[in-house]
Amino acid sequence: MKKFLLSSGVAAVLVMIGLQFFRPRVENPPVTGDLQAPADVKAILVRACYDCHSNQTNLRWYDQVQPVYWQVAEHIREGRKGLNFSNWDKLSPADRKGKLWEAVNQMEQGAMPIKSYTLVHQGAKISEQDISVLKNYLTGMVHEVPNDTAKINALSKQHYATPLPQPLPKTLNDITYLPDFKNWQIISTSDRFDNGTMRVIYGNNIAVKAVKEHRINPWPNGAILAKAAWDKIQDTQGNVTPGAFKQVEFMIKNTEKYRSTAGWGFARFKTPRLAPYGKDVMFTTECINCHKPMAANDLVFTFPIKN
Repeated sequence: MKKFLLSSGVAAVLVMIGLQFFRPRVENPPVTGDLQAPADVKAILVRACYDCHSNQTNLRWYDQVQPVYWQVAEHIREGRKGLNFSNWDKLSPADRKGKLWEAVNQMEQGAMPIKSYTLVHQGAKISEQDISVLKNYLTGMVHEVPNDTAKINALSKQHYATPLPQPLPKTLNDITYLPDFKNWQIISTSDRFDNGTMRVIYGNNIAVKAVKEHRINPWPNGAILAKAAWDKIQDTQGNVTPGAFKQVEFMIKNTEKYRSTAGWGFARFKTPRLAPYGKDVMFTTECINCHKPMAANDLVFTFPIKN
């Protein structure tokens, strides 16, 4: 028995040594245009985000030991794909603001940095003070214009309503627009102050029943969430009303049909013309990458308001 245990131990060590020679390459490509931000903001983002979301990855020795290294390399590859602070110059001002809002939102909800990363990299943890600094920075980037003429004009044009397209539009992943969502129950709302939009999240009967029965992690098959967005128009007294319709997004739960996208079918229809989003069927990769930080919440950002 003792000889067997010794042989097994030697074999395990040899396997571990062998694994060190099979490793994906993690390179730091040139920085084309780094994020420019106040020192305190930049320091937080560098400490918590840059290892996976920039071309300035700092691999520690313990990151480079297999099999951990495989997971680290995958995190970096996926992280840079969704957000790369080293290519900040390639984003439009609106996209930069949107990416920052999304990043801070995920930090605030505890989705980022991912827990498996902070477990080893304790210094990357985000505190409430850090969140406050980042939110103050974001708020400073927003310049609300009371009675915004451009938004009011856009709303005025939509008063000449575009008729519902026939046949109903369909996304490249074969999801048809669901006009009935407007009759579903509202389960939450959200405010994108970074881009001046307001959103209402609706749930179909299955989703609403799941909320009432506390069965939303995971959501049951058949549940559908619809998030509709409008411009936010604010008057001089601070009253807010919806402006022009921007888009509606659907998440449809079907673990079998949408197995390749973690059980959810994603769709987005933009403007009153309901133009399907996505240049090819791989647009769903963008959806998954955006929602991945919410894996512990069945990929759903919305936390329903319960009656």
